[in-house]
Amino acid sequence: MSRTARIAGFGHHVPGRTVENAEIEASLGLDAGWIEGRTGIRQRYWAEPQDTLSGLAATAGEMALEAAGIARRDIGLLLLATSTPDHLLPPSAPLVAHRLGLDNAGGVDLAGACAGFIYALTFADGFVRLHNKPALVIAANILSRRINPAERASAVLFADAAGAVVIAPSNDPGHGILGASVAADGGGYSLIQIPAGGSNRPFADELDIAETRMTIADGRAVFAKAVEMMSRCSQEALAAASLTAADVSRFVPHQANARIFNAVGKSLGIADDRIVKTIADYGNSSAATIPLSLSIAQRAEPFRRGDKLLLAAAGAGLTGGALVLGI
Repeated sequence: MSRTARIAGFGHHVPGRTVENAEIEASLGLDAGWIEGRTGIRQRYWAEPQDTLSGLAATAGEMALEAAGIARRDIGLLLLATSTPDHLLPPSAPLVAHRLGLDNAGGVDLAGACAGFIYALTFADGFVRLHNKPALVIAANILSRRINPAERASAVLFADAAGAVVIAPSNDPGHGILGASVAADGGGYSLIQIPAGGSNRPFADELDIAETRMTIADGRAVFAKAVEMMSRCSQEALAAASLTAADVSRFVPHQANARIFNAVGKSLGIADDRIVKTIADYGNSSAATIPLSLSIAQRAEPFRRGDKLLLAAAGAGLTGGALVLGI
């Protein structure tokens, strides 16, 4: 029997500071209700000065490891999907692994923007099947420190959070990734970006600080491309799994904007009550939204053996993808 990979534990964590829409609407001169009406967000969590990316990630990872009940010495790999590491160098994953006591695990960061968890889970699934060792996948971001508070498009959306899953070997063919599709569209490379701070435009004394913060050039184009990419990849992942939308127990999309994932659900024919939604209370934390949503959904209404989950995301790059996950 061929080896598969099962989800053995879920975890999540958010910082202590709650930021409601009224605070941001007042700072931007927006009418009350403007943000929720256009994004579905009511509040979000932002990091306190003492919070670190590695700290958020480690706390979510701790929860997932405790839920999995797997000895830490047995974890073979830690993948950390993030766009906001503690430092540009070194990567944050080795520090997170150290804090969690994963003495026998490799660790590396993945910069896949909002689709980072999709890619990380895909890679971890392959690692577990090949090496017969459990893996820990964490997605975490502190986007509040990358927001341009004067730019409405990004200031109203982004949040801070971490989510995690433990992947363990299994011999059940119904477990793990049943179908996958990933995509990239470099034609949309400049739609969402931090213009400066990389090797193309390095830090310099004369650099405007605004150039090191998030900017969304064309929100309408992002909306259209995200809906198309998430819908197409979802259809391809379902086809690869020999399933249809009717077989999906729950659709867990990236919580970019309620209008985006509602449009994707409608295009796929997935009923609204099967879409996992956390955006109202947690905002958009990029790659962290899917594992955060998985952990919250598992606590509220535990997944059952045989459930088929559809995960989908699209974001900066443009990068995107979808997975069908068997529980």
